[in-house]
Amino acid sequence: MTTQNSPTRTETDSLGSLEIPAQAYWGIHTARALENFPITRRAIANYPDLIRALARVKQAAARANAQIGVLSKEKADVIDRVCEEIVGGALHREFCVGVIQGGAGTSTNMNTNEVIANRGLEIMGYERGDYARLHPIDDVNRSQSTNDVYPTAIKLAMVFGIQRLLAEHRLLTASFTRKGAEFNEILKVGRTQLQDAVPMTLGQEFRGFAHTLAEDYDRLGETIKWLNEINMGATAIGTGITADSRYADAVREQLIGVTGIPMETAPDLIEATSDAGIFMTVSGTLKRAAVKLSKICNDLRLLSSGPQAGIGEINLPPRQAGSSIMPGKVNPVIPEVVNQVAFSVIGADATVTAAAEAGQLQLNAFEPVIAHSILQSLAWMTKACYTLRVNCIDGITPNIGKLAQQVESSVGVVTALTPFIGYAASANLAHTALTTNASIADLVVAAGLMTKSDVQRVLSPERLSGMVPTTSAITTIDVASLEAQAARTHEPRATETVAPTEP
Repeated sequence: MTTQNSPTRTETDSLGSLEIPAQAYWGIHTARALENFPITRRAIANYPDLIRALARVKQAAARANAQIGVLSKEKADVIDRVCEEIVGGALHREFCVGVIQGGAGTSTNMNTNEVIANRGLEIMGYERGDYARLHPIDDVNRSQSTNDVYPTAIKLAMVFGIQRLLAEHRLLTASFTRKGAEFNEILKVGRTQLQDAVPMTLGQEFRGFAHTLAEDYDRLGETIKWLNEINMGATAIGTGITADSRYADAVREQLIGVTGIPMETAPDLIEATSDAGIFMTVSGTLKRAAVKLSKICNDLRLLSSGPQAGIGEINLPPRQAGSSIMPGKVNPVIPEVVNQVAFSVIGADATVTAAAEAGQLQLNAFEPVIAHSILQSLAWMTKACYTLRVNCIDGITPNIGKLAQQVESSVGVVTALTPFIGYAASANLAHTALTTNASIADLVVAAGLMTKSDVQRVLSPERLSGMVPTTSAITTIDVASLEAQAARTHEPRATETVAPTEP
């Protein structure tokens, strides 16, 4: 902002006149918004995807207006040029209104109109504020309303954000997949309800992480086609007032041309202008991805816990000292920060849900907080995927000694024997092993239930982890037959006298 003695220019709107810093590209509508909404201290400049999307919408509108003959080619070309500059990164600081604002995004739209108009005037050789030459509303906002520009720009910004998230999400999935291959032969104890379960490999566990991420990649990608339905041409409430009947088709084609993204005009512009359902879909899908990523991070923290008194199966890369008082302590800070991003996304989804429900009649006035919530979540999730991959997953190593020791002492391996010796015998052996610390394999052989070689085959890493079928030519023991045979050995011979039973 400028000091009290800085040069100013006077601008006027329906409420009166204000002094605007002479060098500012924004104007009186933005100035009023700066006074009215000192809420978040977060300007829309913090959301570059939204600024680029607004510029693309204004660019497409200018081209469409020139195409149908309601805007001169000279003015359309100037607007087009300014929008390209903004897409390239120029003037972003001039987008200074707070992202949380009343007015359903009007202040954001006007901030955009004023910046484009004043930069256009500069290009044309006129002073900023000389709106008789190029007007923020009559020219830059021609055939438009905030109520079609703003939601269309939000959707386009979300498409940009989702595309960026998908790229980083794919890299993270690939990182887990590589670790799955690297850890393919390392046997470990699986766990259910935090209790020992059957064996698996560490590679299987990491491939499972990769597959769950791949599912969310697909779900997130599916939301893009729904975001590509726009309501440009709806103007105020969907009736298209002030817009030429040719405009909606023209602006859609122009927007496809400048973005390369296929778009469709909503079949019912009144419904499309009031409905915020797509934002709930995007937010809910993003929450699902965040929750599942957070669950993976919970598992990573558990698996690396210790290193001496915890599970300690894997080692996360040490990123920083973990305590100001305990020397040598290292914390799982990367999974922890990703957890916190997920918590924020969950909260943002609740905000989006409330805002979508609160809209009344022909317009949802709360799209600014919807935009803020989802765009922030997209940005944070993208950065979370990056830091998890680069600063954690790529550097994970297995604690092979700890893993082997746990498998050798686990009674969970007895589950693999149940097809051969039955559940009851397996349960008895498991109880004996827990109380005596004896080896399951030794107990099975000692009981005469299986041969040593067959036990070794059934309890091999390949079979325990399910990498090869457990069915084979191994001779199984029919426990019922053994028990019947044992009972028959105690039956009297035909020559023996049987004592009469008591009446």
